Amino acid sequence: MGLLGLIKRVSRISRNNSRARVYPARYFQSRDLSGSNFFHGKDAKLPVLIVGAGPVGLVLSILLTKLGVKCALVDKATCFSKHPQAHFINNRSMEIFRKLDGLAGEIERSQPPVDLWRKFIYCTSLSGSTLGTVDHMQPQDFEKVVSPASVAHFSQYKLTSLLLKRLKDLGFNFQSSNESDGLELDSDVTGKVLMGHECVAIDANKESVTATVAFLKGGKRMERNIQCSLLVGADGAGSAVRRLTNVEMRGERDLQKLISVHFMSRELGEYLINNRPGMLFFIFNTGGIGVLVAHDLLQGEFVLQIPYYPPQQSLSDFSPEMCKVLIFNLVGHELSDLDVADIKPWVMHAEVAEKFMCCENRVILAGDAAHRFPPAGGFGMNTGIQDAHNLAWKIAALVQGSAKSSILNTYETERRPIALFNTSLSIQNFRAAMSVPSALGLDPTIANSVHRFINKTVGSILPTGLQKAILDNVFALGRAQLSESLLNESNPLGHQRLSRLRSIFEGGKSLQLQFPAEDLGFRYQEGAIVPDNESGAGDPEAPSGRRRDYVPCAEPGSRLPHMYVKVLSDSTREVIVSTLDLVSIDKVEFLLIISPLQESYELARATFEVAKEFKANVKVCVIWPSRSDDGAVRDSKSALAPCENVVDLMEVKEESSGEASWWSICKMTERGSILVRPDEHIAWRMKSSVPLEPTLHMRDVFNIILGKQ
Repeated sequence: MGLLGLIKRVSRISRNNSRARVYPARYFQSRDLSGSNFFHGKDAKLPVLIVGAGPVGLVLSILLTKLGVKCALVDKATCFSKHPQAHFINNRSMEIFRKLDGLAGEIERSQPPVDLWRKFIYCTSLSGSTLGTVDHMQPQDFEKVVSPASVAHFSQYKLTSLLLKRLKDLGFNFQSSNESDGLELDSDVTGKVLMGHECVAIDANKESVTATVAFLKGGKRMERNIQCSLLVGADGAGSAVRRLTNVEMRGERDLQKLISVHFMSRELGEYLINNRPGMLFFIFNTGGIGVLVAHDLLQGEFVLQIPYYPPQQSLSDFSPEMCKVLIFNLVGHELSDLDVADIKPWVMHAEVAEKFMCCENRVILAGDAAHRFPPAGGFGMNTGIQDAHNLAWKIAALVQGSAKSSILNTYETERRPIALFNTSLSIQNFRAAMSVPSALGLDPTIANSVHRFINKTVGSILPTGLQKAILDNVFALGRAQLSESLLNESNPLGHQRLSRLRSIFEGGKSLQLQFPAEDLGFRYQEGAIVPDNESGAGDPEAPSGRRRDYVPCAEPGSRLPHMYVKVLSDSTREVIVSTLDLVSIDKVEFLLIISPLQESYELARATFEVAKEFKANVKVCVIWPSRSDDGAVRDSKSALAPCENVVDLMEVKEESSGEASWWSICKMTERGSILVRPDEHIAWRMKSSVPLEPTLHMRDVFNIILGKQ
C-alpha cells in the first residue's frame, strides 16, 4: 500500500502539472524510519559524531548546532595546522559564510586587497622576465548582481581559526588528548571538540554507530567508545572513516607528486607588491621549476609547490637549506629574512568515492573523504563546504521528525554527481595548467613517463643513487629548453614557443581561477526535489575548463537566484536584503515565494496547512513589483490571516535601468510560485499557474521532498 500510495500521489502531481516527471521510487528505502526512531536507538547517546575538524567538519558542526542538532567532533591531530593549504573561497561558499554570524564579512575585511591577488603571473624568475600575465577578475565580479558575495583569497588555517571562534560562541569546548585525564571514558561528549582522538574502529548496526577512538592519557594509549546515531567522516583525503568502512575511490590516482614548502619573507612580499602582485607565480628556468602561491603578500606568507619523484628523490633531499637555495634561484636573488616553516609531500588525485553512504546509511562521507580533486580551480574545500550545507538541514529535518530516514539518501543522489562533475572540471583545469610548460618545450607527460620507465625497468636493478643521477640528468636536459639563448624572440624556435604561449593566454586556455557558471549554477537533477519537464537547461553542459558566466535559473534543484529586495513593514527603517537572506539558517524552514495574487494566496494557505501536518516550518514571501509610489497598499498579511509567517517584499531596481523583474530573472510569470529548501536550493516550482487542488498538490510535494511514504 505504501508504494501504491506513492504512485497515486505522484500521479496527482502529474494531473496538476502534466509536464512533471514521475519521481523514481528507488529513492525511498524499503526500511524507512521516522526521525524519532532513527535518532533514538536503544544505545545511541549522541545524534551526530563528526570525524575530522577541518573546514568541512567545523562548518557542518556549526550548521547542525544552529539547527538544534547536538553533535561532537573528534580529530586525530593534537592541534590545528598552520599550513595554509586551500586558499580560494568561491561565491557559493561565501554565500553560506554570510549566514555564519558575519563570517563572509570578516573574511573580506581580513583578506589581502583584491588587487594583490587577482592575477596569475608566468615568469623566468620573480625578478626576471615575464612570460605572461592573466587577470582573473572581471568588472561584473565586483558588482554583486548575480550574488551578494564575492570570491575570496584566505588561507585555510585562518578560516579554521574564524570557524573555531564561532563554534566556541555556540558553546563548544575544546579538549586535547592531554586534557582527557579529567574526561571519563563514558562521559557525554556532546558539544566537544576532542583533539588527538583518532577513529580506529567503526561498528554500525540498524540502531546506532559505535566509533572507537584512540588517544594518549598520561603517556599511555587509551581507547574509548562513542555511540551515536550518525557518523560523518569529514576526515580528509586519507579518510580513516572511508578506510574502516571499505569504501573505494574511483578515478585517476597519482596525477602528480609534489613537495609543499611553506615559508615566510616580508622582503619578498614587499618586492612583489611593488613590482608584480599576484596570487600564483609559475616560474620556469634552467635551475628549477615551481609554482609559488602568495597566500598573503602583506604578511609575506608563501607556499612553493615543487615536482617530486620518489623513490629516486626522498623528503631528505628537500631539507630547509636545500629549499632555501631553490627559492633563491626561483626568486632571482637572495632574501635576508627567508624562514622555512614547513616542508611536506603530497599526492594529487582526481577521485570520487563509490558511495557517500554506508552501514545502514548511518555512516556518511563528506568533503575530501568523499572526493579528491587537483587543486586547480579550488574545488576541493568549496565542494566540501557545500556538502555540509546540503547535509545539515536533512539531518535536522530527520531529528525533528518532519522527514523520514530516506531523506539521507538524497545527500548522495545530489552531491555525488556534483563531485563527479567537479572532478572532470578540475582535471581539465589541471591540464590547462600543463599546456604552458608544454608550449615551452617541457611536456610534463614526458617527465612522468621517464619516471615510470625507470621505476618499472632499471628501478629494481640499479642503485638508488644512480637512478637519481639518471633522473636528474634527464630533467636538466629538459630545463635546458628554458635557457635565455633559446627562449627569446630572436631564436626561431623560441619565437615559435613564445607565440604559442601568447595564444594560450589570449584564448583563455591556461589555468583558470573562477568558474561562475559551475560555482553558482550547479543543479541537482534528482533528490529532495520535484523535477519538472519545463526545464530548458537539460543535463549540465560538459565541463570545458574555460570560464563561463552564471545565468540565473529557477529550475528545481537550482540555487535560488539572487536579487535585492526591500522588506515592507510598518517600521520607518529601510531594510534591503538578498533573496538568499530570506532562507533561515537557524531552523529548518521552507520558503514559498509568490506574487500578490488571489490564487497565489490560496496556494500559500494550502502550503501552511500541509506544512503543519508534516511538522515543517514554512515562510511565505510575497514579492511586489518595483514601481513608482502609486499609493497602493502592499500588505499580504491581512489577505493571509490568520497565517503569521508572511513577509511582503518589493523588488529593488531602477525602472529606467532596464533591470529585469524578479519573475523575469526566474524565467517565469508572476502567476508562478517557488518553494525553496533550507539550503537555498529550489525544491519545486510552478512556472505560470497555480495547482488545481493546491492542498493535495502541496501534500504530494512535501511527501516527495521529505521522503514520507
